[in-house]
Amino acid sequence: MYAIVEINGQQFKAEAGRKLFVHHMSEVERGATVEFDRVLLVDKEGNIIVGTPTVEGAKVVCEVVSDLVKGDKVLVFHKKRRKGYRKLKGHRQQFTELTIKEVIA
Repeated sequence: MYAIVEINGQQFKAEAGRKLFVHHMSEVERGATVEFDRVLLVDKEGNIIVGTPTVEGAKVVCEVVSDLVKGDKVLVFHKKRRKGYRKLKGHRQQFTELTIKEVIA
C-alpha cells in the first residue's frame, strides 16, 4: 500500500518504512510525529483511489528523524567572456528527514 502525498508544495510517494527528504520544516523537532492529510492518491493492493482534490479520511503519519539535513553543494558560476567578469556562488539546500510510519486510508 502506498500513497501520493503533498508536503510543503511537493508530491512524494509514501510507503511504510521509507525515508523522505522534504524541504526544511522549521516548526518540527527531532523525534516528533507529524501527520499529513493532503493525500492525493491511495493504492491498496491494486485498488486505486484518486482524490478530488484529496482523498477523504486518508493521512500519512511520519516521524522526524533529523530536523535539519544539508543537501549537496551546488556551485553557480557566472562568466562574461572577454570582460574579466567571473563570479562563483555555492548553495546547500536544507532538508528535513522523515521516516514514514504508516499510511492510513
